[in-house]
Amino acid sequence: MRKPLFLPLGLAVIIVVLIMLVPNGYLIKKIPDERVSQAATELNPFMFQGKYIQEKMMSNDKYLPIYGSSELSRLDRFHPSNYFEVTGEKFTPFLIGRGGSVSLVHFLAMAEHKDKLKGKKLVFIISPQWFQPEGTLEAQFAPNYSSLHGYDFAFNKEISPSLKKRAIKRLLEFQTVSSDPMLSTLYESELSNSKWIDQKARIVKPIANNYRNLLIKKDLYYVLLGGKPRERSISKKVRNKSWEELNIMAEKIGKKNSRSNDFKIVDTQYEKMKLRVPDLKDSKIDASYGTSKEYDDFQLVLDLLKEAEAEPLFISIPVNGDWYDYTGFPRKGRTDYYKKIRLQIEKSGFAIADFSDHEYDPYFMKDSIHIGWKGWVYTDKAIKEFYDNGNIKAAAQN
Repeated sequence: MRKPLFLPLGLAVIIVVLIMLVPNGYLIKKIPDERVSQAATELNPFMFQGKYIQEKMMSNDKYLPIYGSSELSRLDRFHPSNYFEVTGEKFTPFLIGRGGSVSLVHFLAMAEHKDKLKGKKLVFIISPQWFQPEGTLEAQFAPNYSSLHGYDFAFNKEISPSLKKRAIKRLLEFQTVSSDPMLSTLYESELSNSKWIDQKARIVKPIANNYRNLLIKKDLYYVLLGGKPRERSISKKVRNKSWEELNIMAEKIGKKNSRSNDFKIVDTQYEKMKLRVPDLKDSKIDASYGTSKEYDDFQLVLDLLKEAEAEPLFISIPVNGDWYDYTGFPRKGRTDYYKKIRLQIEKSGFAIADFSDHEYDPYFMKDSIHIGWKGWVYTDKAIKEFYDNGNIKAAAQN
């Protein structure tokens, strides 16, 4: 006799229900203590989009959160995670970000833990290429957006109403958010005075809260069962070296690995792009980072950190000047950005390590847009001075 076709489906439903019924407290007790330290260099999107690991990290003073994007995955010997492990610093960098992790994505992650940000030191690396005229596109936002963060934000009572409304208005511009019927209803009720929308939100709220609890459960299972160490390049040769000695070492390594081109781009990357190089000459003559919707998104981050009384250090990295000149990207379109972002940060009263004058510093960048060997040395120095001095202005003059 053939088994009923619905039997496997029924068993699957029962298993899912049983998994969801496991108490959160029981799962948390099963999570190994070393899980947070392991996650510090995983750069796993499940962790970025989750809650538990970042919450535990924020509660532990030994961790220094470093927010950024794709540059964080360049784990060479001078990368903060590797350098500070070798030198035995009292803090452990905790990396949060990947390609496409822009201001709005980080805003939601920080809002998730606003109550733990007071007095918390953190580092935020700003990438110039975020500041395209049109700002963050759906294709960048969608893969990095966290439904859990989005729903938690709807229920968040820690954020001031004015900041929350500004953020919600921006979030609703993305289809990923606006096409979610429950979440968009909750968000719209924050912006509208309509009694109809308010009534809809009251009906939706308990259902949305149950869905949020499912997302939290999913996050706990990831923490318990997922994650794996990332390959790193750790070298004891950086130990007991002065900053000048490290710069010399970084320059030698950069030179050795960037022999194939005049742009000081690492050979492995140049090999992938060399066939396109002739077509890219003067291809950016009308480009600029001086005007962008990203400035408003970045202001959300600044305002949140100010509300939370956090102690951030912002790292303003340059572009590869030789390459940008080759593509015809106007100098003014870059300098306008450097000036504008610095002024925006300083107006908020935060520290900035401004490396914009290193556009033409060989091996400061590894390719056209990512921090390279020397760039990490300067970043390490800024981070250490900032952390050791206990003053949010300490690194402002680097």
